[in-house]
Amino acid sequence: MVERQTDTQLSDVLRAASDPTRRAILTLLAQHGPLRVGEIHARFALSLNAVSKHIKVLESAGLVVRRTEWREHLIEVQMDPLRVIDDWFAGLRSIWDLRLEALDALITKGAATDD
Repeated sequence: MVERQTDTQLSDVLRAASDPTRRAILTLLAQHGPLRVGEIHARFALSLNAVSKHIKVLESAGLVVRRTEWREHLIEVQMDPLRVIDDWFAGLRSIWDLRLEALDALITKGAATDD
């Protein structure tokens, strides 16, 4: 069941990060730290409603959290969910490493028989 949960989390994170505006919001928050929704909105040529929808998608994927201080809503990036992407790529890298090692062995063997 853990793999299913991780697979769902990976899909959620990839889906949320697939949009260029959401990636730009994540980058902005990673560079500047927590920002108010209005500060994020000011950086984009989108309506406040559109920016809020993007933030909600990021929130649902766990990539940002909303913290309320008085009347201000601060949005803060969360890097931990990105680990599922790194783990997935690590698995792919290990597969490619094995394939490249096998290819290298074939090339080395072929070069040795050509002599």
